[in-house]
Amino acid sequence: MPLQILTPHSKDLGGGFTVRRLLPSATRQAVGPFVFFDHFGPITAGPADDHDVRPHPHIGLATVTYLFEGAMQHRDSTGVSQRIEPGAVNWMTAGQGIVHSERTPEDLRTVARRSHGLQLWAALPVEHEETVPRFEHTAAAQLPQRQVGGAELRVLIGRAHGLASPVGTLSPTLYVDYALASGAVLALPTPAEAEERALYGVDAPFEVEIDGAVERVEPFTLAVLPAGSTATLCAAGGAARVMLVGGAPLGPRHIWWNFVSSRKERIAQAAADWEADRMGRVPGETERIPLPARRPA
Repeated sequence: MPLQILTPHSKDLGGGFTVRRLLPSATRQAVGPFVFFDHFGPITAGPADDHDVRPHPHIGLATVTYLFEGAMQHRDSTGVSQRIEPGAVNWMTAGQGIVHSERTPEDLRTVARRSHGLQLWAALPVEHEETVPRFEHTAAAQLPQRQVGGAELRVLIGRAHGLASPVGTLSPTLYVDYALASGAVLALPTPAEAEERALYGVDAPFEVEIDGAVERVEPFTLAVLPAGSTATLCAAGGAARVMLVGGAPLGPRHIWWNFVSSRKERIAQAAADWEADRMGRVPGETERIPLPARRPA
């Protein structure tokens, strides 16, 4: 069975800051609980560049931020202020509603700086869509890692390769970072460990072997593995950075702007609440991203 290949489309977040968006796509809404997948950078910004993301709201999801280079300052309406740096996992559960900003740290504003990373959204199980919002920062040193088959792997979320991440989730979720040396070969987590799985090449092509058939996967594409398959990851053509995402599917979701929910009316309510300034404020910040002119259907 072939891989399902999802190609990105470019999305300008403002100030010339463009991301590659893989999920949701026209052919697939989610992989496991993940309903949103953005890859930004690598990009070099200077003192004149403003790539700050002003305060904006979320409901019904958890954001997952992971950096390869650079730093950002997270602030949210629960009062958390956290510097995010490479290798750490930052999991923000929006639940019933949270407002946050993502800005360049003050000490980096006057210098040339690199920015490169991934931001994913995980939908929340229906019974947890209205949970109390929270932010969880897990430092890079707390995440388990090991060498397997010529790869340095880090389990960011979930359980795989005999390792378990300390990051707490509300449904079965898997997120693994593989740094493959040239010639690396290793077996991927099985369907028993993650019902749905997809691979993303951050910087170079790689190969996947399924039932004896080998497929080459180009970088910046999301390759969804066939359901129930046993797969092997290979770096036959050179070193590569590859991410594995997946977990248990949660069923279809309505997605509009920054809101995710199993119920259309809940998204309409969130839109009204943001427009009326009822979703809270980030302490010390007065800016806010306005609601889009197009309203949820």
